[in-house]
Amino acid sequence: MNVSFALFSDAANISQEGKLNILGIFDAVHVNQFPALHPRATFVLHMKATPRDTGTHPMLLRWVNPRGTELWNSEAQLDIGSPPPGQQDLDMPIIVQLDLPLDMLGDYTMRVAIDGRDSATCVLHVRGTPPAPVVPAGAGQLPA
Repeated sequence: MNVSFALFSDAANISQEGKLNILGIFDAVHVNQFPALHPRATFVLHMKATPRDTGTHPMLLRWVNPRGTELWNSEAQLDIGSPPPGQQDLDMPIIVQLDLPLDMLGDYTMRVAIDGRDSATCVLHVRGTPPAPVVPAGAGQLPA
């Protein structure tokens, strides 16, 4: 199995014709205070499978903050059939709608493991206004 791409978007679906539609691709968000939650993000993973990939494969998604702390994970099973006659590979789009917890500024990573092996990563840059420094009362005033 080969991961073609992994990304965050506002929405995604598969059309009646089998086309993957992706709306509002992003790699950064702005947050004013923490902790925060980026609601209803869509994580899109596109893979290509070959006949030798036929069968069931465990998949693990891990959401990791800038310090390397895992904030959540989710497991699934990928059931892969054989490609149609005359085709060498099979397109496999995976669309996951989720809420992304954010606990600090920095680069978050969605890590994807298939069959226990790291298969893809997708980085989300979380930007914001750093907290204002606390100035003690009377500091910076000139004596009278």
